[in-house]
Amino acid sequence: MLRALYTAATGMNAQEKNIDVISNNLANINTTGFKKSRADFQDLVYQYIVEPGAQTTANTANPTGIQIGLGVETVAVQKIFTQGDLTNTGRDLDIAIEGEGMIAVTHPSGNGLAYTRAGSLRVDQNGQLITPEGFELDGLAPIPTEALSVNISQDGIISALVSGSTTPTQVGTIQGYRFPNKGGLRAIGMNLFEETEASGTPASGTFGADGFGRISQGFLESSNVSVVEQVVNMITAQRAYEASSKGVQSADDMLNQAINLKR
Repeated sequence: MLRALYTAATGMNAQEKNIDVISNNLANINTTGFKKSRADFQDLVYQYIVEPGAQTTANTANPTGIQIGLGVETVAVQKIFTQGDLTNTGRDLDIAIEGEGMIAVTHPSGNGLAYTRAGSLRVDQNGQLITPEGFELDGLAPIPTEALSVNISQDGIISALVSGSTTPTQVGTIQGYRFPNKGGLRAIGMNLFEETEASGTPASGTFGADGFGRISQGFLESSNVSVVEQVVNMITAQRAYEASSKGVQSADDMLNQAINLKR
């Protein structure tokens, strides 16, 4: 009975984490470049009442034994980096990445780089391309203050047409980055990820080649969250939580009955 009580409680704990993950997905439906997460589970250790192959009273081998599982645990919460839909904004400084690449910006700590797929860019007072939170894109020269328009090609080349000129001036190139294991990136908020040992060291390259994807100017990548999918997942998780709570209640009732028998 106590075993059933604790086993059912692990199910409640696992589904609570699952609901937390799903809730965060739903909260970020309209977050540019957001990547949904998924909770993964695994069964806990088993208690062997009778070992498989153990000798029976009939002097034969037990074909299956008696194995009682001790519950479930959340083993991972991983980001799913599938492509989100592209939304046409028509804005020169909005870019979407089609494919595997990411862009690098200054890390919020001021040390190193962070990586993102959210391409809603701005120009600061110094002409630097920045994210809405103010983090500069890495390795770019300032855009001239007299620029009339900015063009960003599919391979990341930035050109600015300045007043008094008929020919755009190349300002710089946005580099693409990709990781051996994107699932190992650490999400730090503000649409940013940072490198970890699990993610591996990023490779840099040119958009439009080498599997880095390409840039679409005037578009933004939407969240890859499906409302229908997440609502179904939420209902399933709620029902699983309720079922586990029934298991706790049943084990508690059985324990009370056993205690009353001894009185």
